[in-house]
Amino acid sequence: MSEIGIAIMGGGYMGKAHAVAMSAVGAVFNTALRPRLEMVCATSMNSAERYRVAYGFQRATDDWRAMVNDPAVEAIVIASPQATHREVAEAAFKLGKPVFCEKPLGASLEDSRAMVAAAEGSGVINMTGFNYIRTPASQYALQLIQDGAIGEITWFRGEHTEDFYADPEQPATWRCEGEANGCMGDLAPHMINGALRLAGPIKSVMAEIETVHASRPGGKVTNDDHGQMMCRFENGVMGHLYFSRVATGRKMGYAYEIHGTKGSIRFDQEDQNAIWLYKAEGDAAQRGFTKILTGPAHPDYLPFCQGPGHGTGYQDQILIEAKDFLTAIAEGRNIWPTFRDGMEVNQIIAAAHASHKARAWVDTASV
Repeated sequence: MSEIGIAIMGGGYMGKAHAVAMSAVGAVFNTALRPRLEMVCATSMNSAERYRVAYGFQRATDDWRAMVNDPAVEAIVIASPQATHREVAEAAFKLGKPVFCEKPLGASLEDSRAMVAAAEGSGVINMTGFNYIRTPASQYALQLIQDGAIGEITWFRGEHTEDFYADPEQPATWRCEGEANGCMGDLAPHMINGALRLAGPIKSVMAEIETVHASRPGGKVTNDDHGQMMCRFENGVMGHLYFSRVATGRKMGYAYEIHGTKGSIRFDQEDQNAIWLYKAEGDAAQRGFTKILTGPAHPDYLPFCQGPGHGTGYQDQILIEAKDFLTAIAEGRNIWPTFRDGMEVNQIIAAAHASHKARAWVDTASV
């Protein structure tokens, strides 16, 4: 067991989540590497120092270059706005330092491709942050699919729907400006990543993207509120994905339904500790969806709790990410999802925008 110096770029919502996870992951998962919160970086020294005190870091800085170059910093978590991801990651890889980067990987597909090139060219451990697909329930869904429990997949439906902008009187913020901050840049990556994980690579898309409320108190909206796309997976399966930040009543609507030749799976993040499984077998009079509560028999559950049905929460997803990142570093092997997996999500989003503009099907490989 040895220590590893961790720096976190950004101390806001996700920066705090990662700091808490790095503080607890050793005790929860008994990781071979034990994180030391070495440095936090923010846009001002006042903010950085506030985060240092609140989260327990050794030091604070407002200079990301000083953070990356510091010899006591051995791995970096990027939890800052998308526009900062590329230069921080590229600098870290040049020094041989592992990087965990929150989604979306880059502010653009060009950024994402450059980050993949830097990661793979350096041979350094890299990981993209997609936390929702790591719940014990969704990990179990993948296990069921891989074990053939529902047969061959015939259809996939996924959504990521929230309502934080459903009210047209909600004031404009930074989220209303720039393509990367719109619904397709913010919410869509999670479910696209989930679809890729559960159903496989996406070959082509037909998308519609829309701004529902073009102006808000305080300013205009220059990006999208929701989007939908039909898709065709490489294995021939057809699917539908929908993303919205104006879905009235939906708080964490990361949900999917998967049909197979022998059964079906349903999941909704608003009930993240349960998965619904239907098997087309046995007495027809007794067939129906069965609600399965997650417990110690499911992936990454037992380290948190010994009681079935007691459940895990949002912060626990970030802890699972931290465990995977530290395991990758300790074992010298990348663990899904890598930067390349993050880039694949960006590529599908770019294809969706191209489809919307052309009002036509677009092959994802063409963008």
